[in-house]
Amino acid sequence: MDLSMRWLADYVDCGCDIKEFVAGMTMSGSKVECYEEEGCYLSNVVVGQVIEIERHPDSDHMYTCQVDIGEDKPVQIVTGAQNVNKGDYVPVAKHKSTVLHEGKPVKITKGKLRGVASNGMLCSLGELGLTVHDFPYAIEDGIFILGDDCDKTVGMDIREAIGFNDTKVEFEITSNRPDCMSVIGLAREAHATFNVPFNVKEPVFKGVDGSVGDYLKVKIHNTDLCKRYIGAIVRNVKIEPSPRWMRERLRACGVRPINNFVDITNYVMLEYGRPMHAFDLRYVEGGKINVRNARAGEKITTLDGIERELSEEMLVIADAVKPVAVAGVMGGEYSGIMDDTNTVVFESACFDGASVRTTAKKLGMRTDASSRYEKGLDPHECYEALMRACQLVEELGAGEVIRTVIDENYQDETPRSVEFDADWINSFLGSDIPEEDMKEYLSRLGFRLENGRVISPWYRIDIECKADIAEEVVRIYGYNNTPSTIIRGVAQAMRTPKQNFERNIKNAVLAMGLNEVTTFSFISPKYFDKIKLPADSKLRNAVTITNPLGEDTSVMRTTIIPSVCEVLARNYSYRNPECHIFEIGNEYIPVEGGVLPEEPFRLGIGVYDTADDFDFYSLKGIVEKIMEKAGVKEFEFERASEDSVFDEYYAFHPGRAAVVKVGGEEIAVFGELHPDVLENYGIAARAYAGKINMNELMERSSSEKLYRPLPKFPATTRDISVVCEAQLPVAEIEKAIRGAAGQILEKVSLFDVYTGEQIESGKKSVSYSLSMRSHEGTLNDEQADKTMDKIVKALEKIGVYRR
Repeated sequence: MDLSMRWLADYVDCGCDIKEFVAGMTMSGSKVECYEEEGCYLSNVVVGQVIEIERHPDSDHMYTCQVDIGEDKPVQIVTGAQNVNKGDYVPVAKHKSTVLHEGKPVKITKGKLRGVASNGMLCSLGELGLTVHDFPYAIEDGIFILGDDCDKTVGMDIREAIGFNDTKVEFEITSNRPDCMSVIGLAREAHATFNVPFNVKEPVFKGVDGSVGDYLKVKIHNTDLCKRYIGAIVRNVKIEPSPRWMRERLRACGVRPINNFVDITNYVMLEYGRPMHAFDLRYVEGGKINVRNARAGEKITTLDGIERELSEEMLVIADAVKPVAVAGVMGGEYSGIMDDTNTVVFESACFDGASVRTTAKKLGMRTDASSRYEKGLDPHECYEALMRACQLVEELGAGEVIRTVIDENYQDETPRSVEFDADWINSFLGSDIPEEDMKEYLSRLGFRLENGRVISPWYRIDIECKADIAEEVVRIYGYNNTPSTIIRGVAQAMRTPKQNFERNIKNAVLAMGLNEVTTFSFISPKYFDKIKLPADSKLRNAVTITNPLGEDTSVMRTTIIPSVCEVLARNYSYRNPECHIFEIGNEYIPVEGGVLPEEPFRLGIGVYDTADDFDFYSLKGIVEKIMEKAGVKEFEFERASEDSVFDEYYAFHPGRAAVVKVGGEEIAVFGELHPDVLENYGIAARAYAGKINMNELMERSSSEKLYRPLPKFPATTRDISVVCEAQLPVAEIEKAIRGAAGQILEKVSLFDVYTGEQIESGKKSVSYSLSMRSHEGTLNDEQADKTMDKIVKALEKIGVYRR
């Protein structure tokens, strides 16, 4: 719903600026999406008067104009428009101004056109962002000549002169508040929100003598889908453009002005939120209006020129012979107002919201009328809306309104009411609002209190229970003023340290591109054979389920590795080219003499990639990042061996598996799966798996974050190549380097490992790049060389010699 602030000011004066207004309305329940001032893209465009005009000396179709724009002397502007004459008042874009061109803002500066200086531009409607619907007397492809409905003060900002400076606010109206799909509805909300006077006068008109029954008969055949239908007659109609004030308000609310009668119906729809329709009486055959269900196979050509087939559940407005409108959606082709229309039927009715929505969806139509009806409207305001339309007809001199109306009314006159209980409301809200304040808030919103009950105004169709009344109270009291309370009877909810730790690790693994899986905790005993567990492995001692679903789910898992491998195997069998998964779950370790097993939680990782874009070192990088995320300060990688505490060692390829040690204790194992294991699972590609003991990792984790300032001094780099036994892990070499270099060593990078003819058999050459930096000053060569000497001596102690 777009709201014109100029229009709103007719009913309430909020006494605040636009920012306070949108903030206040949003906090009281009428959410504001955005606001915008009309023509905000225009700058330095003013009213000017053409005082001289002559042909361009070097062009047959251009003119040179002298234009008074309220400055010391006239400005010269060259134009190609043919409709400009001496004395005309026109919009003038001065030097360094902004206008629209093809819908986009463009800058206008002075220049020359065929050798003649032009210090600006005369503007058309399009360059102002307007159309001939906004100013019907203008021409579409010429300069906009200001009419008598514009302020012709020379030098005045053009937006102010033509009324193109309204502020429009876009509201997001929820489906339970159709009353706010109107200017008056939002004015009521502003009145309650800012506690300012609300002024809406009851619409009245004089009318002329006559009986509407002489022109029209109305019959509602389905009173369930149409509770009320009111008709009025306007004769001796004069079809002409609406006055500027009406066109301005329609434009600001997003509706295109057309002519006075169409504009009146749209104006009332926006003002009261009640869709109306105007029929040309000539096309209402027999002078009869029948509100009925469509007949099977019946068709209607709607105002958009499309023929539509109707079905029996659709409600239509029909004359004595045929449908003339789809009720609540759109009128028929011959129901519109034409230039030669003489007598008009005004319709104000209330149709069932669900029926209108169903019909609109089936016909593929959504209109301003249907969007309001489908939310559910109360029949009561039909009469006020019709009276307002008749009043506007008289004010605009658009015709003679017959004083009487036809009112077919089948509405329930019983008002909605809800019990008022101030104590219950405070208990429900967790607040301490005085009862008198509650009554004052409800009174502002149009509610009445009688005999301990809250009587809902007819336009508030959403009020059904005490909680609805509590909501009305608190939104005016102020959500920000309501104290925060814990749900009664429930302890304050918060994650445990274990849950926080698990959440952080899970987010880290997800960020590295792995997908989380969840598998059953009960498995088959055959899984232990699949991963090559030794016959005497402690992991084969599993909790047996007494009533299993089958052998495949007969024991509780003691290791998470088989569960990960099963997921890899299933994805490989589905011909997925790659699979990157992880699971955080429990293992179940029997306790001797205990009833229940221990349930440590583990992180299992499984990866295969048929394109060979993943290897052992990729998995190692994932494990390293997990350690860093956990805040483990110091950890080491060692080659896995039969002596490992992890019996899962046998599931990995010899020489392609590692364990992670923290403080000398193994807490993780990972590596490439053994070829026999891959064969057992039917995986014909290299696959990798890993297991991290999350309990032990959490014990050694730290949430403390250390930040260092950016270095002030440059780093010094050195390369070193050494020869060692081929079986010596490079991690041992790096450990020795770090121990000898001390704090000035910033980074160690392995960049080459070589074995070949130039190296002694059984040996390998390993090359590192070392980055050293001091935070106290720039390292000189002497300091760097001393550090390198220490590193060489430390390496020699472990049998590593410099080349």
